[in-house]
Amino acid sequence: MKKIGRILFLLFMVAVLWYLFIKPYDYVVRFPAKTTVGTINQSIKSWYAGIEGTQLIDQSKFDELTQQFNFGDSIHTYTWKIEATTDSTSRVKVYIKDEAHSLANKLTIPFSTTAIEKRSEATVKEFYDVLNLHLKRTRVTVNGQDSTRATYVAYVPLKGQQAEKAKGMMYNYSLLTQIMLQGDVTLNGTPFVEVTNWNTKTDSISYNFCFPIIKSDSLPEHPEIRYKQYHSQKALKATYNGNYITSDRAWYALETYAKSHNIPIDLTPVEVFYNNPNMGGDELQWKAEVFMPIKE
Repeated sequence: MKKIGRILFLLFMVAVLWYLFIKPYDYVVRFPAKTTVGTINQSIKSWYAGIEGTQLIDQSKFDELTQQFNFGDSIHTYTWKIEATTDSTSRVKVYIKDEAHSLANKLTIPFSTTAIEKRSEATVKEFYDVLNLHLKRTRVTVNGQDSTRATYVAYVPLKGQQAEKAKGMMYNYSLLTQIMLQGDVTLNGTPFVEVTNWNTKTDSISYNFCFPIIKSDSLPEHPEIRYKQYHSQKALKATYNGNYITSDRAWYALETYAKSHNIPIDLTPVEVFYNNPNMGGDELQWKAEVFMPIKE
């Protein structure tokens, strides 16, 4: 019995030492979300960007983000870990640590409701509310396998952050419209974006903003406009409704779908747009068809 008592005492002391000095966080908040890992990842980044005194310190993992908040004289580190539970749902765990008062928090949390608990729950709830509002303003439906349409195009090559894609489209929509009109070029469909490179670690893309046209022998010349034949591709297709700034939410939905169904894809999405953002209107009525090419 004494031996068993010593073993239990040692285990208890190991647990206490781990809890006080090794455990990497003071408090954890958990919540489910009816969306993909990618949408949560991007929503966290856009949310924290609007909060003074925050910085993203690690985004090397797609399903894990670490950021710091300055709350008065305290620096709180938030580590967001996101796990997919289905094609369209996720589970989020947020691990919070007060860098200067971690030991004091660990000593008091078991016995009372502490300031870090209240602050952490309020901060995570703020994001949770922002996320759910965003989800009400967008809709993604995965349609299954399809193909993109072959066409000749006039296009402008662009690069930048994913969130800047809509701005690049709006600026060059007027340019392409004007030059094609002046050159008496016949359009052959709605504009689309062809992503040629997607860096998921930096959220940056290279892409072509394309106007489908009828090829002719006298196409207008412009230093920013190029021409080429776009070829059809087998692809997974999704329908996106919402502001085109966040149409990349469909990219993540298609990537998640492909992974769960063991479908090899190229991360070079194509987006076909059916509304002109310059005209405004109810964003939930804006439509884009999004394709993720399937590897042959």
